[in-house]
Amino acid sequence: MTTTTGTHATSNSAAVYAQLNGSTTGKTATEASADRFLTLLVAQMKNQDPLSPMDNAQVTSQMAQINTVSGIEKVNESIQSMSSQFTQLQAMQGAQLVGQGVLVNGNKLAIGSDGSARASFDLAGAADATKVEVLSASGRVVGTVDLGAETTGRHSFSWTPPAPAEGQTPIDTGNLTFRVVATSGATQVSATPLMRDEIVAVSTSGGSLSLDLASGGRMAYADVKAFAE
Repeated sequence: MTTTTGTHATSNSAAVYAQLNGSTTGKTATEASADRFLTLLVAQMKNQDPLSPMDNAQVTSQMAQINTVSGIEKVNESIQSMSSQFTQLQAMQGAQLVGQGVLVNGNKLAIGSDGSARASFDLAGAADATKVEVLSASGRVVGTVDLGAETTGRHSFSWTPPAPAEGQTPIDTGNLTFRVVATSGATQVSATPLMRDEIVAVSTSGGSLSLDLASGGRMAYADVKAFAE
C-alpha cells in the first residue's frame, strides 16, 4: 500500500488552498461557504484511507446542512424584496391620506370653518353623568357640554362659542382645550380625550408610515384612532 509522503500532502494542501481562494471570488458568503465545503469534501474523499472510508450518512447530512443554509439565504432575499415593495406601496397609498381628518390622542379643540369645534373621547366604563368642559389658554372654563348618561366606548361632541353679550369681550378661541368629567354614582370614570387633526404630509421611515399633522406633530399611522370628516 502506498503511503502519502509529507511533501505530497503539502502539495495537496497548497492546491486545495489555492482552489478554495479562487472559488470564493465574487460570490456571496453562502456560495463561498458551499464551494469551500465541496472542495474540502472532494479533497477528503480523494485522500481518504480505503480501509476506513467516510461515513455516507455523515456526508449526506453535511450536504443537507449546506443546502438548508443556501435556501434560508434565498428566503431572506425574497423577504427583503417583498418588504421593499410593500414600503413603496405603503407610501403610494399614504399619499391619498393627505387632507384627511383623523382622531388622535390629545385635548386640543379647534374651531372649524362652520364656527363649531368637534372632538371625541373614549370612556373606560358606563357613566351616569358626563360633561365636557371647554378651557381657555389660561385654564378657565369658558363652555360646558352636558351629555348626560353615556355607555362605555367612544363618543363625540360639538361646541359653539356663545355670542358675547353687549359690552363683553368675545371668547379667545385661539388655544382652546377640553376635559371630560364622567361619573358613575360617586365613582369617577376614566376618559381619554381624542382631538381632531388633519394629515398634511406622509413619509416612510424604517418600513413604517409616519403622518405629519396640521397641528405640527408627527405620529405613526398605527396610532391613528379613527378617520374623521
